[in-house]
Amino acid sequence: MGLEQLLPLWQPLSKSIYSLRLLTRQHQRLQELKTQCLNQKHALEHSPIKDLLITKQLEKLSGIYDQQMQALLQAINELIQKDTLLQCRVEKLVAIKGLGLLSIATLIAETNGFEGFDNQRQLVSYAGYDVVENQSGKRVGKTRISKKGNSHIRRILHLPAFNAVRYGEPACQSLFERVYGRSGIKMKGYVAVQKKLLLLVYTLWKSEAAYDPMYSTQQQNVSKKVVPTSRTTQDEGTVALFSHG
Repeated sequence: MGLEQLLPLWQPLSKSIYSLRLLTRQHQRLQELKTQCLNQKHALEHSPIKDLLITKQLEKLSGIYDQQMQALLQAINELIQKDTLLQCRVEKLVAIKGLGLLSIATLIAETNGFEGFDNQRQLVSYAGYDVVENQSGKRVGKTRISKKGNSHIRRILHLPAFNAVRYGEPACQSLFERVYGRSGIKMKGYVAVQKKLLLLVYTLWKSEAAYDPMYSTQQQNVSKKVVPTSRTTQDEGTVALFSHG
């Protein structure tokens, strides 16, 4: 089957995207090191025998990681500001509550500016948000996300999903409430929001449209009364939601 398919040509990363990926992945590594450092400090503070020297070293090391991560954020910002195309699109994306410069930069870097993705389904699978069925144990028949895709994307969307719900991003908050109300599991709701944020960024990036959260919310009610035609794709419907304004 693979020989019969006309696969798209591989596109190398641009210099800006490649640099962005180096910076965002280094930031992730430093964040992981800081977390390890804080966990070690916490364990030491609750151990029967304390060691003041090690505690101070861990505190200093944590501060160094913070300084280095701040420097990386500054470098990411400067890189985006120097690239007119990146700057213009990123400025539109930060309008989405919950998403910050780092999360947006990571999504752009890990998807090569969404090059090579023809539809949302491909992107969802690449990020590991595609739903699969459990095949073993007591959970046979229940569904979960595959987690087989790009782990950098899922990791960076974890906190933004919480913030989008917390700060009342309309489309995300209503989605969370529906999924949580149906499943009774908050994390399922937050994972659904992660996927929603990814698709929002993808759609806005491809269409170069400005995000209008209120228009999106209004269309949710309208769409329930409209039966889509067979010629309307999922991507076309989503672009219509966010190209208004």
